[in-house]
Amino acid sequence: MTFSVHGLAVSRGIAIGRAVLVASSLGDVTHYFVDASQTEQEIARARVSRNAVVDEITRLQHDLPKDAPQEISALLDVHLMLLQDEQLINGVKHWIAERHYNAEWALTTQYELIARQFDEMEDEYLRERKADLEQVVERILRHMKGAASPMQPAGQGGVRAGGSRKQSQQDLLLDDTMDVPLVLVAHDVAPADMLQFKQSLFAGFVTDVGGKTSHTAIVARSMDIPAVVGARSASQLIQQDDWVIIDGDAGVLIVDPSPIILAEYGFQQRQGELERERLNRLKHTPAITMDGQRIELLANIELPDDTLGAVKVGAVGVGLFRSEFLFMGRNGKLPDENEQYLAYRKAIEGMQGLPVTIRTVDIGSDKPLDKPAGRAQDVHLNPAMGLRAIRWSLADPPMFLTQLRAILRAAAYGQVNLLVPMLAHASEIRQTLSLLDHARAQLDNRGTPYGPVRLGAMIEIPAAALTLRLFLKYFDFLSIGTNDLIQYTLAIDRADESVAHLYDPCHPAVLGLIADTITECQRQGKGVTVCGEMAGDIRLTRLLLGLGLRSFSMHPSQILAVKQQVLRADTGKLKLWAREVLESEEPGALL
Repeated sequence: MTFSVHGLAVSRGIAIGRAVLVASSLGDVTHYFVDASQTEQEIARARVSRNAVVDEITRLQHDLPKDAPQEISALLDVHLMLLQDEQLINGVKHWIAERHYNAEWALTTQYELIARQFDEMEDEYLRERKADLEQVVERILRHMKGAASPMQPAGQGGVRAGGSRKQSQQDLLLDDTMDVPLVLVAHDVAPADMLQFKQSLFAGFVTDVGGKTSHTAIVARSMDIPAVVGARSASQLIQQDDWVIIDGDAGVLIVDPSPIILAEYGFQQRQGELERERLNRLKHTPAITMDGQRIELLANIELPDDTLGAVKVGAVGVGLFRSEFLFMGRNGKLPDENEQYLAYRKAIEGMQGLPVTIRTVDIGSDKPLDKPAGRAQDVHLNPAMGLRAIRWSLADPPMFLTQLRAILRAAAYGQVNLLVPMLAHASEIRQTLSLLDHARAQLDNRGTPYGPVRLGAMIEIPAAALTLRLFLKYFDFLSIGTNDLIQYTLAIDRADESVAHLYDPCHPAVLGLIADTITECQRQGKGVTVCGEMAGDIRLTRLLLGLGLRSFSMHPSQILAVKQQVLRADTGKLKLWAREVLESEEPGALL
């Protein structure tokens, strides 16, 4: 019988194929106490299994094909970082030595402790790194049980107890000769496991958990494979070998489709393939509207290696380098000046002379740095409005000066824009400028060369959007962070499912703040970019163009689709229509 399952659309396109189910092994852990004389043996068992996983992922990374998506290597780096995290290692030792838990019990107990810290993070991307931690723990557990790699033949591991039709990842064997398209359905899948599933074998991915920035979503987008995540009970509802349609545009799975539905989606799939081919031809086409307006399409990146993907799709620069990802997963040990300098320089050189905008670290109570096991985390009643971003940086001048010196040094190798997040007060602006001058003076005193930077501010707090003249007095350009601007304007926690439906980028107040920011920047001859999710949403491209926006920054995978919208646009006509949208009580209804 045909039925549908809804999730989040994270990678566009249509995939049709037979379901291949893999299941999590976290629920199979046995719990027992060990004798005091056995604790060292249990600690050694945990250590050996962890080291085996480190070796396994290191080999996978070393053997990556040259044309493998760069995001996969970056995500494997995240898994290696988590495996070497002292909070995980010391926590497991603690539960074995102090509570006499067996190694598997100790590992899952520490996982649950760290997972709660991820759950409390405000930032969506960082909160979803909990899934990476879960995958790391699963791989360690697999080695503790003596299982082979995820590609081990089913006969060696058997079917799960209880007669379930689902195969665990280590039991899954796929036949090279299969010519029927397959779609992967799982609670979640680690990037390392994806690599061991034969390249290009799966036509699409479905996971119970995850969001738009989960690792499955990132890999699916980088490989241009349709994917739906956060489908909750998909792995329980879908049976092994069921026919499944993945609608990556609508975020819907159709199980056991009728011949009519199958034919309709088959047609859509062929149309989508033709559309992707057409988009790929636009890589080297300048982004110029029908009425001759040149539009700047920039890339958002998290790591230096992401520049490869940005250049590949024709980005004309990096509009947002999220530097905080250099600070994460380090057990509270911050990267020093030289490490940061080398990372920024690598990104600058990777863009081959194109401009790179580096945002100073956007971290704090809502995106806490790791702390050693046993140390309490700071508690904030409302972390989204607590000590974060520039507030956190200004509260720790030595740390901030280290980052500013690293960015200035890297600026000697290319065009660099320095972007400051979450400013709201004149005092914060003056403090930031003073510390920047101090960083330059420190480099002068050391005789260390550095380059010039253009200075910009994020407009993501309504107070900043309402005091634009103050900001434009001090800054060369502004960047509108629509994700937080929407959240703060509408007083909605976008991570809270109970109010997520009220998170509306087309709310009149939000559009009014964006329009006023663009207009004032144009009036004063200052650059302005939108770097939030709205920039990559093709449903909003025409509206932003009509509001006067000429610079968009987004995930590299979104650039070609947005470029197509740009090439079809006439900004003169869109200007009048955009004014009507702004004056409407329900702007979204006019899009």
